[in-house]
Amino acid sequence: MILLCLHDIRILVTSLALFCTAIVKASPSLPHAYSRQVEFPAIDIPSHLKILNPYPDKPRLTFSSSGTFKLTVFSDLHYGENPWDDWGPQQDVNSTRLMRRVLSSEKPDYVVLNGDLITGENTFRENSTTLIDRIVAPLNEAKIPFSSTQGNHDNEQNITHLEEIRREQRDSYLSYTRTAPPGIGGEGGEGTYWVPIYEKATDLTPALILWFFDSRGGWSPGSTSAPLPDWVDDSVAGWIERETAAMEAGWDSVEKRERGALAFVHIPPHAIENVQKTLNTTINPGLNADTLSQGSTQATSNPSSAGKDQPFWDSLNTNIKNLHAVISGHDHGDEWCAREPSKDVIFCFDKHSGYGGYSSAGWGHGVRNIVFPSADPASGLETWILLEDGQTRARVTLDGNYGR
Repeated sequence: MILLCLHDIRILVTSLALFCTAIVKASPSLPHAYSRQVEFPAIDIPSHLKILNPYPDKPRLTFSSSGTFKLTVFSDLHYGENPWDDWGPQQDVNSTRLMRRVLSSEKPDYVVLNGDLITGENTFRENSTTLIDRIVAPLNEAKIPFSSTQGNHDNEQNITHLEEIRREQRDSYLSYTRTAPPGIGGEGGEGTYWVPIYEKATDLTPALILWFFDSRGGWSPGSTSAPLPDWVDDSVAGWIERETAAMEAGWDSVEKRERGALAFVHIPPHAIENVQKTLNTTINPGLNADTLSQGSTQATSNPSSAGKDQPFWDSLNTNIKNLHAVISGHDHGDEWCAREPSKDVIFCFDKHSGYGGYSSAGWGHGVRNIVFPSADPASGLETWILLEDGQTRARVTLDGNYGR
């Protein structure tokens, strides 16, 4: 077998891309994030580069024709509460209404479902995964690409992270959720992966990487006495290092460019507890109604777990370059952003989206919007909280000056 050198591969890929661009016909029913997608034919490339193309059978995700990229984050939907009475199913109806309203008004390029999709302790074992069908239905109707993390309530006696992921993959061609490689993520932590976003469909390397990490929590299947660890497993630390090294070796050998990054995890890292003590309502606007303490951040479910999320937190901030922010849900009463000083990284809470799950008067329900103004990783992100009724709050620009 004759192996092509990287220079020859680059020429071959570029030629094929230009050929495909000339013949591709974009469907007018699809949003701009993927209506212009080029599906590359199979190319015999070295095996070490195949890991860098995790979606060979899906549309290539790109920035819009105006050069921007918009994400909308739904968090803590909590479908499936109290299925035995009228109140519970009505909350699911309300949550679906919110999703449809937001998707119609915001028209994002990509959607993230950031954990606690289902309240697994309330659902019935025999039909719990069918709730995923209802959650992804508005996304399928709108033909918007998306992916998810799972939360502590998604690991319960009647549901697991892996069951949710498999159901989502079955239900939605435009789901980009993947499972972690064997041995990565620990028990109950299968949902760790990354998604590449390209500036243009013909680019050889991506401009942005979306990272998704599984913080586990909850309970082992069928058990109410075997709690799962509530932190990103330390096996993920080494995986991050290996993945970023493969990206640099593969992509940089083909095309040198800086790539931005954004990370999502349901339960916030433990380091965020100290950040809350220093918030300033001018710099860190937004609801701040949940005090972070035991169970509110990773590795705090019991004293023996203290510090268990540190390998993940260290590796994340050491190995992922141009990390714009880390985004978490879990704490329904918080929606602020702040800079975490030990790693000099920006952290943001989502907005509690679902009508299920705990809430309080005045908190409201909505989403976090995030807009990349360009593919340049040095450009600042615009982000804000959008409520279901159209109100906005907590608008900030996440750039090198934010929080300093």
